[in-house]
Amino acid sequence: MTVRILTLVGSLRAGSHNRRMAEAAVKHAPEHAEIEIYEGLAEIPFYNEDIDVEGAVPEPAARLREAVSRADGLLLVSPEYNGTIPAVLKNAIDWLSRPYGTGAITGKPVAVIGTAFGRYGGVWAQDEARKSVGIAGGAVLEEARLSIPGSVTRFATVHPADDSEVVTGLLQVLDQLAPAHA
Repeated sequence: MTVRILTLVGSLRAGSHNRRMAEAAVKHAPEHAEIEIYEGLAEIPFYNEDIDVEGAVPEPAARLREAVSRADGLLLVSPEYNGTIPAVLKNAIDWLSRPYGTGAITGKPVAVIGTAFGRYGGVWAQDEARKSVGIAGGAVLEEARLSIPGSVTRFATVHPADDSEVVTGLLQVLDQLAPAHA
């Protein structure tokens, strides 16, 4: 059985190191797992209950909810913006948490990883993402962690998919998110 993992990347920048970490996850996915990077977070309007109306949900938000509904689990890849989670990722979590108690994220296994320039690799943002997604109803895999520091220099000439420490860490996270016996 194939385990379907949807990846949400918290950086919209074309050359994002976190986007490249997501690409590394796709490249090194276990045979029994299919990892897809979700495209379209930039088009989702900021969450507003006034526009989250059954039958009239904005199409980009409805598309995200449907993609998450089809997935067996989520991989969130987060940079750190000013010590916390990027707005685009938080907004996605907010949309996925609704309707309250039955949102698309409810009960889904979720792992959070990332890289940042600082010496802690964005752990504050990743902790905030875990907190937010857990409150939203996701089943956070607390032990599935990968924080890579020094992204600007570390990945200046090497893609994360070619960094042995990143690959080893990714495989450990993916093993927890998409176990072979699932």
